[in-house]
Amino acid sequence: MTKLNCWEFMKCGRGVGGKNTKEFGVCPVVLEVKASGIHGGQTGGRCCWAIAGTFCGGEVQGTFVEKFKNCKDCPFYLIVSQEEDQYFTAVEILKKIKK
Repeated sequence: MTKLNCWEFMKCGRGVGGKNTKEFGVCPVVLEVKASGIHGGQTGGRCCWAIAGTFCGGEVQGTFVEKFKNCKDCPFYLIVSQEEDQYFTAVEILKKIKK
């Protein structure tokens, strides 16, 4: 099974060359190279909930603490948490991207 990145799953158009990048810019998730490979994703594509400044629900989201309450109900978050199961830990992701 192919593991999708959040911009592919959500079809937000904010990946590199996406239809919404001129209006909203490239999503910070796409630019977070420290997160490359986490859960098999490109850049931050499979740990978007840990990256500040994402654009979800029609508005820019804040820090991990501010936005996680919304992310935990997101269909993409739920799929990644099921696919990754025992390797799914926010603490390890945050440590890696904050270095």
